[in-house]
Amino acid sequence: MVRPSLIPAARVERLRRRLSPRDLAVLASLHRVRLLSLDQIRRLAVTDGSPAARTRRAQLMMTRLSELGVVVRFSRIIGGVRAGSSGYIYGLSGLGQAVIDTDGPLGGRRRRVWESKPYFQDHMLAVAELYVQLVERHREGSTELLTYDAEPANWRHFTGPGGELVQIKPDAYVRLAHAAIEHSSFIEVDLTTETLPTIQKKSQRYIDYWRSGMEQQWRGVFPKVVWLVQNERRAEKITGVVKKLASDAQALFDVGLLDDGPQLLGGSGQGAAA
Repeated sequence: MVRPSLIPAARVERLRRRLSPRDLAVLASLHRVRLLSLDQIRRLAVTDGSPAARTRRAQLMMTRLSELGVVVRFSRIIGGVRAGSSGYIYGLSGLGQAVIDTDGPLGGRRRRVWESKPYFQDHMLAVAELYVQLVERHREGSTELLTYDAEPANWRHFTGPGGELVQIKPDAYVRLAHAAIEHSSFIEVDLTTETLPTIQKKSQRYIDYWRSGMEQQWRGVFPKVVWLVQNERRAEKITGVVKKLASDAQALFDVGLLDDGPQLLGGSGQGAAA
């Protein structure tokens, strides 16, 4: 992939003038969540017309953006061969990053797009699906999406109990408003690829961060740490891990199903008091 810093500015500006506001919004969404399926792009960017018409328009838009070189279409197709072009996955290319100037007003550092392993793609798409659902609920007026920070914008650094530098890397940081109440959450999407000891270790890092008081000093509250999982059996196992944590810290955590994520974040994801 061409490094954004090596792309001539004149070429970038010419290309930027050829893109519509909707094109640029798609590029910005890809920068935010790294990967999106065609269906997710359709739901974010093509909101009028019949479902079939919206899918065709999304396909044409992404074919054009691929030909312009601002997005990368991955070789893997989700949903099997029959899914065809509707199952394609897209990421932002180096040229696309340069076009939306990710070192500039939109913020954030430029990142490479690579052919990652399927399970990693599945994880990124699951996180992206949560973002898409929150945007849809925002449009419907169910909840107001105030903030959605994906990696690396949501990373936190703090000094651990032993004086060491510790980093936590949530899959997302979300702030929602519902019924005049704000709810903030650190999101951990679990696709059963990590062991329970790893879950316990991650949870303890959040507890150490909570005890440091840094987030409370910065934000006023400490967000809920919400584990979103695929099924009830996994939810029971992670709930078991939470119950083994320090009793005064267990209230920091919620465990729920991925399908119920937006409702959980808008209802019980309220930031915990300092």
